[in-house]
Amino acid sequence: MKLLYMLEDDHDRIRRFQAIVSRRHPHAEIRNSRTAPQFIAAWQCRTATPDLICLDHDLFTDSPTEPDPGDGRDVSQFLVSQPAVCPALIHSTNAIAADSMLYAMRDAGWTVRRLLPIGDDWIEADWYPLAKDIVDQNSNQQRIASPKHRSDG
Repeated sequence: MKLLYMLEDDHDRIRRFQAIVSRRHPHAEIRNSRTAPQFIAAWQCRTATPDLICLDHDLFTDSPTEPDPGDGRDVSQFLVSQPAVCPALIHSTNAIAADSMLYAMRDAGWTVRRLLPIGDDWIEADWYPLAKDIVDQNSNQQRIASPKHRSDG
C-alpha cells in the first residue's frame, strides 16, 4: 500500500486511518480531502495512480460559516466520468447513498466494495484488512495482466 485518496470529514476517523496505515505501511501516504470539491481538485491534479480510493458519503463542516462540503455522491459522479484506474472502497452508514455510489461506479467500470462502519474499532478491525486485501488483489491482477518482457540471449 503506497497511496490512498480518501474522502473523510471526521477528524478522529482521519487520525485513525492515518495511524493504522502508517503503522503497517510507514512509507504510504493518505491524501485526505474533507470536502467533495477538495477531493475532485486533488484528483484532477494527481501525478500518480493511487492504490485505493476510500469514500465516505455524509460530510459535515466544523462551523456553519464554512461552505457546503458536498457529499460522496458528488465525488462518485465525478469519478464515473473518469477512467477507472484503481479500486474504491465506500465506508458510509448512509446505506441508500452508499449503494447509489457503489452501483454508479460499478456501472462505469470501477471495481468497488462497500463497508458498513460499525463499532468503535471498525477502522482497525474491518477497514484496514479489507483495504489491504483490495490493494493486494489489484496488485496481483496488474502483475498477471502485464506481460513480462524477457530477453533470450
